[in-house]
Amino acid sequence: MDDLSMLQQITIWILPILFAITVHEAAHGWAAFKLGDDTAKQLGRITLNPIKHIDPIGTILLPLVLLVVSAGQFVFGWAKPVPVNFQRLRNFRRDMAIVALAGPAANLLMVILWLLVAKFGAFLMESFQFTDAIFLIYMSFAGVLINTLLMVLNLFPILPLDGGRVLHSLLPPDLAESYARLEPYGIILLVALILLDVLQMVLLPILGIVHQFFVWFIA
Repeated sequence: MDDLSMLQQITIWILPILFAITVHEAAHGWAAFKLGDDTAKQLGRITLNPIKHIDPIGTILLPLVLLVVSAGQFVFGWAKPVPVNFQRLRNFRRDMAIVALAGPAANLLMVILWLLVAKFGAFLMESFQFTDAIFLIYMSFAGVLINTLLMVLNLFPILPLDGGRVLHSLLPPDLAESYARLEPYGIILLVALILLDVLQMVLLPILGIVHQFFVWFIA
């Protein structure tokens, strides 16, 4: 997508980003509701309406800045976290892990859906010479990348990320309690891993494999 203008880049990325973070957060709320906590439902957060989930910085400002700074090569963002009262879940430790995994699972589902959209776009181009379908392929590629990125990143075992919640639910109670005390420092640790290029060393090879698979899949 190097030959696209910045406006085209933004147009291609905006919908996949909104869907990725919206469905991710709604999945958390839906899973919590099914397991006994209706906090998200009462607040109207079990919805695919992106307005309910938009964080001005994480959903709008940061992705736009990253698009500009990286010349359209990298984008990331987040939504307002869906509130979950884990104490209201029927089986606290098990259900906390299920609620946490619902978000990455939703991203995986969207990866599959975007791949199907890309395949459809490739079919339109090959069978009907509908060249405008290239837009579907570009958007689908953005959707696959952003959902893969969110899925993998959220599975890192760092609180308050989803992987941290899963690890917390798997640890013995005493260790889990000690581990939970580290949550206020989780974002600091995440930023440190980014600055030290640790996250990039993990994520970039995965995204490279995803890129190769995407090209093979639509061929």
